[in-house]
Amino acid sequence: MDFYTKYRNQATLRVAGFVALLIFLTLGTGWALYVSQRVNMMTILALMSFVATLAGALMVPAITRIIEPVKDIWQAVQHISPHGESATAPSADEVHIGKELVSNLINNIYQLASVVEDIEKTNAKQAQDMHVSFVANSLPLPLIVLDDKETIVYVNEVSLKYFGIPADELEGKNVYTAFDMSFVNDKTLTSWLKEARHDSVTANANWERVRIGLPGQKDGKQFDMAAHYNKSNPMGYETLLVLFDHTDIYSQDDQSMSFVALGVHELRTPLTLLRGYIEVFDEELGPSLTPELKGFMQKMDASAQQLSAFVDNILNVAKIEDNQLTLQLHEEKWEDVLMNAINDLSLRASVRGITIKTDIATDLPTVGVDRYSIYEVIANLLDNAIKYSKGTKEIYVSASLNKDGFVETSVKDFGLGIDSSILPHIFDKFYRNHRNRAQIGGTGLGLYLSHAIVQAHSGQISVNSKVDEGSTFTFTLLPYAKLAKDDKSGDTTSITRGAHGWIKNHSLYRD
Repeated sequence: MDFYTKYRNQATLRVAGFVALLIFLTLGTGWALYVSQRVNMMTILALMSFVATLAGALMVPAITRIIEPVKDIWQAVQHISPHGESATAPSADEVHIGKELVSNLINNIYQLASVVEDIEKTNAKQAQDMHVSFVANSLPLPLIVLDDKETIVYVNEVSLKYFGIPADELEGKNVYTAFDMSFVNDKTLTSWLKEARHDSVTANANWERVRIGLPGQKDGKQFDMAAHYNKSNPMGYETLLVLFDHTDIYSQDDQSMSFVALGVHELRTPLTLLRGYIEVFDEELGPSLTPELKGFMQKMDASAQQLSAFVDNILNVAKIEDNQLTLQLHEEKWEDVLMNAINDLSLRASVRGITIKTDIATDLPTVGVDRYSIYEVIANLLDNAIKYSKGTKEIYVSASLNKDGFVETSVKDFGLGIDSSILPHIFDKFYRNHRNRAQIGGTGLGLYLSHAIVQAHSGQISVNSKVDEGSTFTFTLLPYAKLAKDDKSGDTTSITRGAHGWIKNHSLYRD
């Protein structure tokens, strides 16, 4: 017998019992009054009606219990409904009739609701799953998705073709294991993610000229990269990386630089001879030269110095690009190093009628520098100050210990200045101010080289400038005593550093 038939029989029996009881009470009352012969017929009928009404009223609550299953089923539906009026689940134990039917129906309702919820969750998950996402798979750019442990959880078809690696060799691996990424400065993917996790819920970033090495492939890729970070993403997609391939363009730049460096290298020998002859002529003939010829000799010497600096810049940038420029940091007195460069550049400044004034603190600590490379930094900054002085007669060089304990050096001119829109790119390779590059010669490599060398010395370089008011370039050096202990080995006073422009991405892998 099914639960519904059992419930129907119970309800039928209960209703029949109530009707029989009502009839019995009504007729019994009338019969008792009639047999007594103490009241007339009209009174008997009136009393029978009263008894029937009173008995019916008393039986209504008992009869209504027959429809209790409907109430409990309705309450169960309301309980699971997202817009239900009641949040209380019904209890089948309180049902007096049709208990089995109510329990069975409520259980079925809950099971159906659970199935629907699972289906909705599955559909929602599939809708967000990158592997079945139309947008992700149709994106015409390489897309890499990482979880909160920097593990690759998805790469689209374009990425697989771009890298030439099957999906099963990428997905599930740590991104730093799968790819050997290098960046042009210390803002790497690792450092950005660390900062984003600490400070932001969502964040965006982009990089230019990212290099990537691929296992088993001689030539890597070069591209620009955009990243989006989303903290606690429900699907586990914390970081999205989109790549913009520029391998051909950037490779041509590298080849062009190598070709230029090769050509410039051939200038070194004749340039060395030229400077040697100028020094000999100045020593042997200088005292007998007229002031006019003496001026010509000074201009020749200044031009030879400028050409020599140009050659050194080109060759060192080429070395930086090939990761071949190595610096040997020694303990030096900064005042001596600085004044040596200033004295050499004073001739070039005097040819243009410019005086270099200095304000160097006398109590500066020793610094750890590579004399040759740091000389180039000072020479580049002074050379720029001389070129962009715009008729002003003075350049100021100052050095002091700043509040952070770094030795801070500034080169200040009062010339053309730099527009604020240009400042963010001033240390980029080949970048030059469009306002005056036609009037003032240069390669756009001096500041790029200076930036790389200062960073290799654990320092920072910055600029403060206003158009037609001049510029102040400032760079810092770490006192030798504060250099990291692991940079020193034994009793040696030499520290080896690479001055390349490519910073390897790294991470502390987590279990």
